[in-house]
Amino acid sequence: MGSPDFAAPALGQLSLRSRVVAVVTQPDRPSGRGRILQSPPVKVKALELNIPVFQPVKVNDPMFLEQITDVDPDLIVVAAYGQILRKSILELAPFGCVNIHASLLPRWRGAAPIQACILAGDENSGITIMKMDAGVDTGPILAQAAIRIDPEETGGSLSMKLADLGGKLIMQTLPGYLAGEIVPEPQDDKQATYAPMLKKEEGLLDPGQPAEILARKVRAYNPWPGTFLLFNENFLKVHAAHEEHSGEPVGLRREINGNPAITTINGCLVLDAVQPAGKKIMEGKAFLSGARNWLND
Repeated sequence: MGSPDFAAPALGQLSLRSRVVAVVTQPDRPSGRGRILQSPPVKVKALELNIPVFQPVKVNDPMFLEQITDVDPDLIVVAAYGQILRKSILELAPFGCVNIHASLLPRWRGAAPIQACILAGDENSGITIMKMDAGVDTGPILAQAAIRIDPEETGGSLSMKLADLGGKLIMQTLPGYLAGEIVPEPQDDKQATYAPMLKKEEGLLDPGQPAEILARKVRAYNPWPGTFLLFNENFLKVHAAHEEHSGEPVGLRREINGNPAITTINGCLVLDAVQPAGKKIMEGKAFLSGARNWLND
């Protein structure tokens, strides 16, 4: 059970060493300006592997439960599926549901752990293999593996690294789990932090926050949900940025070494790559050469 690119490597690994009897993923949804129906990456991968695919609108619907019961799985592996699983599915398979979670639990339970760890300035992230229970990422831990977060890491680049790590770790963990050799260890709830689902409007870059935090936000939210500023009554998407020292008042638009910049409550955010409304991504210097009224007092 999985949907985005993050889940595809695990499906590939599982298909090489075990019999994947079915894949459950989100429904096809309209995407892009043309609103063309697009399949989840896990569905695309499953069809390449000739694995039956289910796409229930509501995974806990009784009719779907009948369908998945007929498949008779021994184990359900879950990776960024996108819907909450109720007890009827959690207890369907003899070995239950095992989740591939993109954080070192109990840190960053929830829907957006990858973005959360970059935004918080964490030095490390990783993968947790967890036996699922009725809570949100609260189940006992079967295995963990950590990786260091690079200084220029984005949400997209870290997701790719963790996706590969998750595919490897699930295959290293399952033999011992299925043989009863791995004893699930309860999480320490007192150490838990949460990473709730993100919305597009959270990508607004507020100069009332320090430039260091805004630079992390640009990296964390790239590619989703993205970050932006309001300029000339339009959205200016920001794809790359870094911080510089500044002693100027908050909220000014400036030029630093040929790049556009905004002053914040602490420091200056320099925009290295931007995307004006209706245009392609461009370097900050290229944008500034054609931007009118960027500088303000």
